[in-house]
Amino acid sequence: MFALMESLGDPQKKYPVIHVAGTKGKGSTSALCAAGLQAAGYTVGLYTSPHLLDYVERIQINGEPITHDQLIELVEEIKPHVAKIEKLTTFEITTALAFMAFGKYGVNAAVFEVGLGGRLDATNIVTPKVSVITSLSYDHMAVLGKYSGVDSRGEGGHYQGWRACGLVPAKG
Repeated sequence: MFALMESLGDPQKKYPVIHVAGTKGKGSTSALCAAGLQAAGYTVGLYTSPHLLDYVERIQINGEPITHDQLIELVEEIKPHVAKIEKLTTFEITTALAFMAFGKYGVNAAVFEVGLGGRLDATNIVTPKVSVITSLSYDHMAVLGKYSGVDSRGEGGHYQGWRACGLVPAKG
């Protein structure tokens, strides 16, 4: 992921990011953060997954998905970079497309929801202005390992220290 983003000119460094992790509530928390930033006058990028109806829903600017034409344009731009780097995942490529879109279409703040989470998540390439961790539980253990969803070895790996961090307490 680092090699891909460097090849693309590090578009993830062009705007401040709120980075949202957790097992439950990260999509809603991400949408709420994006709406708050937009209400404050920012042009806001929002990256979430999965999509509900259409793939372009994953990459939104001011609450609107990018267009299919914009996605096609971004895919054409990223192809030669992807071809040079082995073993990129679909999630890594999609995440890179979001970083590119937000840089290209002039957002001045972005909210990124992590994927599976853990320290190797593709979204962890950002240096967020704010990290948010919603409730955590054992989730995706087959991929992330025994502890990845419930302590600092997993989702906490997304918190990079010396930045603002918000924790959403679990009920129950």
